[in-house]
Amino acid sequence: YLSRLLIASLLFAAQGKEKEEFTCPSHIANGNYADPVTCRRFYQVKSAAKMPPNLVVATLFVPLQCVDGFPYLNRCPSGLYFDDLQKFCTFKDEAKCGPLPTTPAPATDAPADTAQRCNTEECQLPYCFCSKDGTQIPGDLEAEKVPQIIMITFDGAVNLNNYDHYQKIFNGKRKNPNGCNIRGTFFLSHEYSNYQQIQHLGYAGHEIATESISQQLGLQDKGYEEWVGEMIGMREILRHFANVSVNDVVGMRAPFLKPGRNTQYKVLEDFGYIYDSSITVPPVPVPVWPYTLDYKISHECKSGTCPSRTFPGVWEVPLNTHYVEGFEGGHCPYMDQCVLHNLDENEVFEWLQEDFSRYYEQNKAPYMMPFHTNWFQTKPLENGLHKFLDWALELPDVYILTVTQMLQYMTDPKELRDVNQIEAWKCDKNIAVAPKPCNIWQTCALPFKIPEQNVTDTRYMETCRECPNVYPWLGDAGGTGISGRDNYIFASPSNPEESEGDD
Repeated sequence: YLSRLLIASLLFAAQGKEKEEFTCPSHIANGNYADPVTCRRFYQVKSAAKMPPNLVVATLFVPLQCVDGFPYLNRCPSGLYFDDLQKFCTFKDEAKCGPLPTTPAPATDAPADTAQRCNTEECQLPYCFCSKDGTQIPGDLEAEKVPQIIMITFDGAVNLNNYDHYQKIFNGKRKNPNGCNIRGTFFLSHEYSNYQQIQHLGYAGHEIATESISQQLGLQDKGYEEWVGEMIGMREILRHFANVSVNDVVGMRAPFLKPGRNTQYKVLEDFGYIYDSSITVPPVPVPVWPYTLDYKISHECKSGTCPSRTFPGVWEVPLNTHYVEGFEGGHCPYMDQCVLHNLDENEVFEWLQEDFSRYYEQNKAPYMMPFHTNWFQTKPLENGLHKFLDWALELPDVYILTVTQMLQYMTDPKELRDVNQIEAWKCDKNIAVAPKPCNIWQTCALPFKIPEQNVTDTRYMETCRECPNVYPWLGDAGGTGISGRDNYIFASPSNPEESEGDD
């Protein structure tokens, strides 16, 4: 500990000298600027309003910035160098060292596309998948010979407001055609989550994924360290308090379906995630299959904040817009965003059937059903969903799976007659991503200093682990009470540990 403190003191002392060598631009534009002395460092320009609350990503970066005209230093991760053309840290032989004289002042606008259009001859499974318009079935299989996969996903906190509703869906009676229980994917946020219930979901084999700690607005415009703090911090909170293994958390979803341009996907790449599920597809007659980000996205980017460069091998599981002919109820990426509250349960059931048929009767692209808690606050919506699920599971080729199970099929697509060979779909496979939860858990009343306010509130949290000192938050996933203590190390072949620090 003392050695770390000494190193930190030396770094900060060095920064006092180094920053004198760089002057912030007179007209400050958000972005990254090359250090005039070395390619190992760069300066980041931000307004003070965009500074992250007490977030430190130590060991990889010294996270200081240009605030109100005052220069602060960032360091590239070990072994990487700042490319002044593309404005991110990369390998030495790829980096164009700056400052480049022709480099324009960076802006927050999305950069020009650098990804190329899909090349089906070069892009081959299991590591790459794309098609010209996104509608092609993997493996060039015929639609009638492949399974129709349904993915039920849930966003936000898990607590008493929704846990029983989720249990009614996954009641142990609903089975896939191979006799195995159906499973779902939970994109979790921190505030108000019950970690004993999340551990139950993990023990039952449901997929646990991240949707950020704070659900802050405007995250799509934030920098690398903010995305690391939100997503990797959330993964660490799940490890600390729901006993979910970091290795089993391989998917993320951006808050409010606002992807973080290239920044979010660099975090995905650096920290060992397999997929993202944040990009929405506008209403199209034939739905889009998931794809890897080796090539340019084949459909319109609805949010305007999609990645513009390639991230080879990273999967995108897009949210196709839900709608019916004539757009009764509107169109929506989330099921609960469509205006269906004026329908009775049979009309909701019929609406879902018609929406689903666009997939089932055409290219059998995976049918994602994303929900927030508010869907389950309206009985006709909830009952209509139950009717739809029971009806769908009567079809001989419909499987309700997690996102990861779906991707395991896509990397090695098989005809219906052979799907029983897929290891990840078998009933006897150990599916738990968390140990058996406790029967008696801790209910923790914890002090929580509301960010950007000089007010301390109380937050309650349930967990099978010991109560932390304070409510876990950005920069302090363990709830130690030491702001900015977290150290996150990205995953790499030579460094398999995703995080360090005490439990």
